Amino acid sequence: MTITQLRYVLAVAEHQNFTLAAQKSFVTQPTLSMQVQKLEDELDVLIFDRSKKPISITEVGKKIVAQAKNIVNEAERIKDIVDQEKGFIGGDFTLGIIPTIMPTLLPMFLKTFISKYPKVNLIIKEQNTESLIRNIQDGHLDAGIAATPLEIEFIKERPLYYEPFVGYVPTDHRLGKAVNLNPEDLDISDILLLKDGHCFRDGVINICNSPKNYDEEHFQLQSGSFETLINLSNEGLGMTLLPYLNTVELDEVKKNNLKYFNNPSPAREVSLIYHKSELKIQITEALKDVISGIVRGAIAFQDIKIISPINK
Repeated sequence: MTITQLRYVLAVAEHQNFTLAAQKSFVTQPTLSMQVQKLEDELDVLIFDRSKKPISITEVGKKIVAQAKNIVNEAERIKDIVDQEKGFIGGDFTLGIIPTIMPTLLPMFLKTFISKYPKVNLIIKEQNTESLIRNIQDGHLDAGIAATPLEIEFIKERPLYYEPFVGYVPTDHRLGKAVNLNPEDLDISDILLLKDGHCFRDGVINICNSPKNYDEEHFQLQSGSFETLINLSNEGLGMTLLPYLNTVELDEVKKNNLKYFNNPSPAREVSLIYHKSELKIQITEALKDVISGIVRGAIAFQDIKIISPINK
């Protein structure tokens, strides 16, 4: 039994196809199939049922796959131990970032991070929170940046910053003459929201104390863009809420429509999340230090109330 064989088993278990597993493992399909077969012969069991399309995992195979994940993770930890002992911060690191954070946060820290840690090959993927969680669990992401708290057993959360919600309210809106906002002023029926699946949307609904599956009677909007929400607000279709960092680069005309909340301002907690196994923790810590140091100076709000990204 070898670590390589276990890696191939995990690839087949994930993709349920030997050809695709071989492509993702950067080996030929015959090589991968032969190694998996060798392991099955050694253990005298079938890990995969090849009679089905897509192939399925046998009952004993499920237990083997679960243990293989543990063994492969522990093998990776040996390299981590050596890297940490040498003070080495480098190698591939795959980071997922949710869509409502990536456009504003990435330009703030990326140049600084790659300049400070040139030996890190940072691979960045935009994914929603559900995909981040799944890919961290499966080992496809080393870490993610998401709105928290998530309170998931296998994930560690390290807060990076707290980002207040800001109202975008045109002058002809019912709240257009308000100096500041309070959560109780909000009516979910006239707030433009991102499409379902965005945790920022869920946070806005939570501020309004509305059910996550409330009825949108006026019209249905399927947009993942804050810019679209602003433009629709300017057309008189309602107000919207924005993350604070999304307001910094607005032009002066649009900034005139911004309204801040009275203290404590509702805010989202943004955290670096990663598997509790803490693989590549030295790079994770480096990311946290760089991002926290940069964003801390950009957000000056002190009195805030954290809004959960999910309804509990």
